[in-house]
Amino acid sequence: MGVEERRDQLIAVALGLFSHRAPEDVSIDEIAEAAGISRPLVYHYFPGKQQLYEAALRRAADELTTRFVEPHDGPLGARLLRVMERFFDFVDEHGPGFSALMRGGPAIGSTRTGALIDGVRQAAYDQILAHLAVPDPPPRLELVVRSWISLAETTALLWLDGRRVPRAELERQLVHDFAALAAVSAAYDARMAGIVRRILADEPADGMFADLVGRLTALPQPA
Repeated sequence: MGVEERRDQLIAVALGLFSHRAPEDVSIDEIAEAAGISRPLVYHYFPGKQQLYEAALRRAADELTTRFVEPHDGPLGARLLRVMERFFDFVDEHGPGFSALMRGGPAIGSTRTGALIDGVRQAAYDQILAHLAVPDPPPRLELVVRSWISLAETTALLWLDGRRVPRAELERQLVHDFAALAAVSAAYDARMAGIVRRILADEPADGMFADLVGRLTALPQPA
C-alpha cells in the first residue's frame, strides 16, 4: 500500500476498534493485528496511539457531520426526524467512539480534540439554520438551536448507558423537543413567533409537530 492508503487503513481499523471498546482498552498490538501489519509499522505511520486515536476521532467527526446533511424538501418536522435517525444510526454504530468524541476521552485536554467536536456542533447549527431559512438569526433562535444540539448530544450519551428508552421514541421526542423550545421562545420574542408560525404553516395535519399537539391534548387526567 501507498503511504496515504496505509494511513487510511489504520485509521479505519482503529476507528472500528474504538467504536466498540473504550480507547484506553485498545492496544497498538491489537490495531496492528487487525490491520495485518507489524507493531513497528504502525509506529512508522503514527508516532503513538494518541496520534492514531486523534486521527480516528477526526474521521468519526467527519462522518458524523455528514449525517446532518438533509435535502430542504418537505415539512421541517419530517426533515429533523430523518436527521435524528441518521444521528442515532451513528451513535448506535460507534457507541464508545461517539462517547470519546463528545467527552474528549483520553485527549480531554487536547485543543485539537475540542476543535473537532466544536466543528461537528457548528456544522449541525449551520444545517438547521439553513433548513429554517434564517440567514440572520435572532439571539433567541441561536439559543434554541444550540440548546437543542446540546440536548440531542446529552440524550444520546445517556441512551448509550443501558439503552433503557426505545431509540425510535427518543428520535421523535427530540424533534418534539425542538418544537417545544422554539414555541416557548416564541412566547417571548416577536421574530421567533414569526418563525414558528411559518414552520407550523408548512406542517401537514399528520406531521411531526401536529403529533406533539395530539400527544399533549391526550394526556390522561389525574385520578
